[in-house]
Amino acid sequence: MFTQAEYHALCSGISNDARVLYCLGLRPTANTTSATTEPLNYKHLLALLNADQDAKPYSRGRQINSLLRQLEHAGLIALPDAHTLDQSLNAQTLLLPLCTDQQNNFSHLHRQHQEMTTRWRPDNALFEEMASLLGIIDKTYEEEDIGEFIAYWLGRPSSVFSHFQWTQKFAYAIKYKRTAMGMTPVKKVGTQKVSVAPGIEADDNARRLVEKYSSTKKS
Repeated sequence: MFTQAEYHALCSGISNDARVLYCLGLRPTANTTSATTEPLNYKHLLALLNADQDAKPYSRGRQINSLLRQLEHAGLIALPDAHTLDQSLNAQTLLLPLCTDQQNNFSHLHRQHQEMTTRWRPDNALFEEMASLLGIIDKTYEEEDIGEFIAYWLGRPSSVFSHFQWTQKFAYAIKYKRTAMGMTPVKKVGTQKVSVAPGIEADDNARRLVEKYSSTKKS
């Protein structure tokens, strides 16, 4: 049921309740083609977490979010654009970056765990894959981006991750940095450059409109 990438992430330092949330609440109904969950139903998730527990320890949405935070830290989920774990995600869909079969191509990147070093570099093939999943249209990055990422994690020497997880976190960092800077994703369509919403490719209608506009300009 799980990819190797998911298995390794689930075996990382997350709580059993976070594992239950992922394995029983998110993964079974996920669309593995788009790597997205069904819209979250907090009421259902709370009932799932409280099953066979007389004390009913989970009663609020923010408790669900605390478990989602663990899953995000492990790389098992990613949030939709313009959403944070400080707000309710009820009725929102999440991205499950590790649930697609393509992630098994990177199973060798899970074998060794290490702290961040000044010589670290992302795995290019995995970065391209993660960037596509996260809706990063411009997949180029600079040495400055790597340097900022390394500098941040060098200050957290207790953090030890696999090369897969480090590259995944780098992709997240690139996305968050560009979102914070207010960058507008641009995709080239024909001879025109069109702006697109974050994480969304220009659709067929937009493409036809651009082509129509281009032919009108030429005539």
